[in-house]
Parts: sequence; structure tokens; C-alpha cells
Amino acid sequence: MIVRRLAPGQDLKKSLENIRDAEDLKSGIILCMVGSLQNAVLRMADGRVKVVKGPLEIVSATGTLATNGVHIHLSVADKEGRVTGGHLKNGCLVHTTAEICIAHGAMVFKRVFDPETGYRELEIE
Repeated sequence: MIVRRLAPGQDLKKSLENIRDAEDLKSGIILCMVGSLQNAVLRMADGRVKVVKGPLEIVSATGTLATNGVHIHLSVADKEGRVTGGHLKNGCLVHTTAEICIAHGAMVFKRVFDPETGYRELEIE
């Protein structure tokens, strides 16, 4: 298991990619993530990108880290407790901290373009 703490101002998605690269991960699964963000940049189910203004608490995160991409779904709560979730995009800056636990194994995860969905989907080697 890999456990990391991100500091204020770090970009969540870029940091996950940096962890993957520094650890030479061939596959990773987000076990847990807690912390806060200054704002959240999320892709919604219809493909549009939504910016949620913070500060925000990370209330849930799940996903995979592949050799050539990450696929993370994130839910955040605002100061009123309203929750918004979606696909993690670049631009989610840590507010106070982000504590991340990642499981990894011997499998190799890759993201391969799927013409049917229009997205890079998980392929397991």
C-alpha cells in the first residue's frame, strides 16, 4: 500500500499521476482519500465540465491508476454540506491536506481509446 499526504496548493490529479510515476506503478486502486480542496473541476455524466467553488471537503473518491492515465471519481461537499460528484479533472487544488491510500499489485492497467464510448477505457494485461 502507498500512503501519501498532499500539501496546500498541490493539484490532486497531477499529484496522483506523479505518485504513480515516482512509484513506477503498473496498477493502482484508490482505497481512500480524505482532505479538502480550494475548488473542484469535475466532468459531469453529460461531458460538460463543472467548477465547484470551495472550500470543499473530499467526502468520497474511487478509481484506478493505469500506466498511462488515471480514472478517478470524486465527491466533494461545500460548507452547507451539499455534495457534488464527477470525474476528476486537472485544477483541483488542495486546500489544507489530502490523505491518499493506494493499493497496488502485479497486474498492468492501461487506458486504451474505445471508439464506442469515445473515452480511454481500462485494459488489464
